[in-house]
Amino acid sequence: MKGQIHVLTLLMLTACFSTPTPEPAIGPAWPSIIIAEDNPYAPKPGDNGLERTGVILTSINLAERTDLDPVRVELNLFGSLPSICNELRVEMNPPNPQYQIFIEVYSMVNPNLDCENVFQQFEASVLLGLYSPGRYTVWINDGLIGDFVVF
Repeated sequence: MKGQIHVLTLLMLTACFSTPTPEPAIGPAWPSIIIAEDNPYAPKPGDNGLERTGVILTSINLAERTDLDPVRVELNLFGSLPSICNELRVEMNPPNPQYQIFIEVYSMVNPNLDCENVFQQFEASVLLGLYSPGRYTVWINDGLIGDFVVF
């Protein structure tokens, strides 16, 4: 009987103490932009009154900019706009959980302007920014163009 009282007392005392909870496991981090770069071709507030049109992309490449600290990736675009009145737009979205960066390249034009349909060639470069560690794939207008790794 005395042994049962000791066990019962011990159980009651241990019930007063909280059991330690395990530390949460650190899983893979969500991909994110640490530093966003200025994009001179980003959509503008005045685009609402303009008409969205396409572009012809003749060359697209990703280049590692080792002259920058930290090293970043630059997107180089070569192509043509439908007329001299069109303005280039490069809309860069943040990476999704699958480490995919979707970029839309298009042009905007005022539909009230009378412009000749003479193709206007362009060359544009945009820094992608500084991203959290991971392997990212870059998609332009729903087509895969390449990838890069951030350590």
